[in-house]
Amino acid sequence: MRKTMAPDSPDTKGHNYVTALARGLELLRCFGDAAEYLGNAELAKRTDIPRPTVSRLTATLTQLGYLLYMPHLEKYRLGPRVLDLGYRYLASEGVGNIAQPFMQELADATDCMVALGVPEGAHLTYTHACQGKGPLILRLQVGSRVPMGLSSMGLAFLAAHEPAAREPYYERIRAESAMPWSDIEPLLERAYEDYANYGFCMTDRTWSRDISGVGVPLILENGQRVVSFNCGGAAQRLTRDVLVENLGPRLKQVVEQVRQLVVGGD
Repeated sequence: MRKTMAPDSPDTKGHNYVTALARGLELLRCFGDAAEYLGNAELAKRTDIPRPTVSRLTATLTQLGYLLYMPHLEKYRLGPRVLDLGYRYLASEGVGNIAQPFMQELADATDCMVALGVPEGAHLTYTHACQGKGPLILRLQVGSRVPMGLSSMGLAFLAAHEPAAREPYYERIRAESAMPWSDIEPLLERAYEDYANYGFCMTDRTWSRDISGVGVPLILENGQRVVSFNCGGAAQRLTRDVLVENLGPRLKQVVEQVRQLVVGGD
């Protein structure tokens, strides 16, 4: 089998070529999937990068969240930041374009804001946002961030994962959230109960005293791809009954329509 050209080969260099960046990306490409564990020795062997350099690169990638270190194995696996990049691409290039007209239709019909978000650390970042026309709607835009453990969008994203797969996100929430984990954990438990009962998650003035909403995940490829939608607005008019009986079912319908089109296009 022909060996892949080393990332710092003279044939690959240009005037603006950054060898350290190329080597870091080459290490990430060594992992076949998120469940594969590799140590520095194996990474050095696969890439022909000197082991001391590999050690520095893996330490940096771990600090940034692109790798997770397993002390009991003395090996690494892909971290959540790598998945973040994939989610961003999926949302911006595929799902978002398909979902936009359905999202706008729901926003217009409910005078709410409907958004699609992808994970980024302990938050989700809006990649698409559709506004209703009423005076009491959210005015968040593309690029806005909502907390994963407190927002309906974030809770729906977490609910779509198996318990073990949630742990890396819990670590980021614990590290980045200003709210104590002891206050967040009951919200997670209730959200998972809502998801089991209704197929969507709800928040009522949780991360903002003025905002309530529902969140629904879009699960693709047997759980390997997950993005999240929300529909929300002013808490004074979005009671729990409205969320359960109106917004939640309507957002579920939107997400199902999008899922069918995405799967049909695969």
